[in-house]
Amino acid sequence: MKPILIPIVLLFAPAMALAATAEERGLDIAKEIEVRDSGFHDFKATMSMLLRNKHGEESLRDMRNQTLEVDNDGDKTLVVFDEPRDVKGTALLSFSHKMGDDDQWLYLPALKRVKRIASRNKSGPFMGSEFAYEDISSQEVEKYTYKFIDEGEHEGIPSFILERYPVDPNSGYTRQQVWVDKERYIALKIDYYDRKNSPLKTLVFRDYRQYLDQYWRADEMYMENHQTGKSTLLTWKQYEFRSGLDDGDFNKNSLKRAR
Repeated sequence: MKPILIPIVLLFAPAMALAATAEERGLDIAKEIEVRDSGFHDFKATMSMLLRNKHGEESLRDMRNQTLEVDNDGDKTLVVFDEPRDVKGTALLSFSHKMGDDDQWLYLPALKRVKRIASRNKSGPFMGSEFAYEDISSQEVEKYTYKFIDEGEHEGIPSFILERYPVDPNSGYTRQQVWVDKERYIALKIDYYDRKNSPLKTLVFRDYRQYLDQYWRADEMYMENHQTGKSTLLTWKQYEFRSGLDDGDFNKNSLKRAR
């Protein structure tokens, strides 16, 4: 009977795939994004942060970023401000986790002290930008539940559209709608909805480049707040992958010596 049963199973396989729920399909897409971006180990990069208020007035900040991939957990990230002088030496250390609250510490050189960011404050703005502290942490699959919404196009690129819902009750968002490149499995746009489920802000990823023949990184990340009229443009430069970073480069002592 085996030779007969195998063709029958294969015959019904497409129908079984189509029977996947919207939640299952959304989760599958999120897992594929994670799989394709795993294995980079670490990277360094420089960044500029352009803040613009609702009147069009701008201010520019220069920063450094270093990230370490952690097996079976979220990434470790250190962001250090170099310019202008009033924020020079300010540093944010983030330990992302697949389960439970992320750990985040902010070093304020003027006070010469390290401040822990409480989980209830994770929805607050990071250094006056339109990025919240929770946006700075790595976006682990386990931080959300998912639902596939539709297929469409973002700026002519065929995309999956899915929604993800934060598991953490302290999140500043009820949901996020994510546009995912169907070929490369990278985020193209994220629409954020606040705790009242009203449109809050939109993040657009621009000018992706591929590194090590596998890992895609956007040169620009543009966050626009629809409720305040403010925006933040992050421009990434000088990526260096597998630079030899380890756990010793990511601790509270590294915050104080990061300057």
